[in-house]
Amino acid sequence: MSLLDHSALELGRLIASGEVGVREATRTALDAIAAANPENNAFITVLEEEALREAEQVQARLRAGELSGPLAGVPAAIKDNICTLGVKTTCASKIMGDFKPPYQATVMERLQRAGSVNLGKLNMDEFAMGSTTETSYYGPTKNPWDLGHVPGGSSGGAAAAVANRECWYAIGSDTGGSIRQPASYCGVTGMKPTYGTVSRYGLIAYASSLDQIGPLARSAEDCAAVLDLIMGIDPRDGTSLDAPCGHLLENLSADLTGKKIGIPVDCFGDGLDPEVRAAVLSVADVLKGRSAEIEEFQLPIMEYVVPTYYIIAAAEASSNLSRFDGVKYGWRAENYEDLTDLYNKTRTEGFGSEVKRRILLGTFVLSTGYYDAYYNKALQVKAVIKRAFDDAFSKYDLILMPVAPTTAPKLGESLSNPLQMYLSDIYTVSVNLAGLPGLSMPCGLDKTGLPIGAQLIGPALGEQKVLDAAYAYQQDTTYHQKTPVGGAKE
Repeated sequence: MSLLDHSALELGRLIASGEVGVREATRTALDAIAAANPENNAFITVLEEEALREAEQVQARLRAGELSGPLAGVPAAIKDNICTLGVKTTCASKIMGDFKPPYQATVMERLQRAGSVNLGKLNMDEFAMGSTTETSYYGPTKNPWDLGHVPGGSSGGAAAAVANRECWYAIGSDTGGSIRQPASYCGVTGMKPTYGTVSRYGLIAYASSLDQIGPLARSAEDCAAVLDLIMGIDPRDGTSLDAPCGHLLENLSADLTGKKIGIPVDCFGDGLDPEVRAAVLSVADVLKGRSAEIEEFQLPIMEYVVPTYYIIAAAEASSNLSRFDGVKYGWRAENYEDLTDLYNKTRTEGFGSEVKRRILLGTFVLSTGYYDAYYNKALQVKAVIKRAFDDAFSKYDLILMPVAPTTAPKLGESLSNPLQMYLSDIYTVSVNLAGLPGLSMPCGLDKTGLPIGAQLIGPALGEQKVLDAAYAYQQDTTYHQKTPVGGAKE
């Protein structure tokens, strides 16, 4: 049995007992990446020398008794929009050039403090704008279950790497489903925590009011362990919550007695693939077997979530990406006449088409004469969406719904129809608009063998409820243990 067949927590126990060395685990992962990356392109930067050196340092800390956490020594990989000190961080964009941050993101500091080893930086949609990881300047990532299909996005590299047994867990970001949707497409477990529970300091912003860092791993249990490491207030992040968090792993329970789970019928109508519908509804039967109460309800606000999300996200992107001008850092156009021409040519040549599309949309909705008609109205609808979920959670502990309308589309299909790509986010963006915790977990395979994911959503700061339900489901099923045909292991 390869070390890569173990979960993150299982490997952590092997390292803690001395049965496996940190360098051995790191070398195993690096070899798997070297074999797979030319084909699936999950990584932009592989830190071979740095990871092996870091592994030796972590091993020394273990020998000295300085580390005792359940994931100490377990190597991980990081989405390439999270700043890593002195390591190329690109956001999968030409305009970032060879940017090497002079500081470390808070999540990186916390992972290093816990004894994690960074294997490298993962491919993604450019500036996290996309649902397929095809907008990357470094080329698309491919789904390890079928290399002719996308892995989802924008954290597609993270989902593909975990699914293909190139790392034990990964850190991604989720602005409108960018952890949950690729987790669904690649058959892994991914969680977006409550907005503000994980510091965004060092996360290169797409839409600041929606962005949230979270884990992708094999199971809910692994996700709980990772969240325990990275959650908590951070004075460097003004949106960081001073709220109780942590101890998710030790409090994990598969007993759902007394829990009431709502199924919004609005999310199971036209546009949802029948195989996806059947697989997601089968989750309810399993949870019912764990003593949960299941009830259908109406959530009509869902028809407004996609336009609301894209107006707000594009507006914030227009503001956030204005800092990329070729002056202070990153890539710069070579031939220009004056400062204005430098800005224009750098952005024209440095940004990809999807990023330009969203910047233009955002600039339009913020412009004089359109601000009230679009952006201000979208903020008002966002508040209505939040109230609709608050009302639902006054009746239910959790909400169960699909992650995406279909399984992973073929490469090229979404890029040729951007509107269809935006609509694929219909089941995920509401969670970001309302600032809630949401988790995607594998719940089946379609007739072609591609994974199907189910989404569990909880109230604000309800991570324990979400993880408990996912953990209970994974106690009674094996979908989270399946691996891609043609992947590292079957």
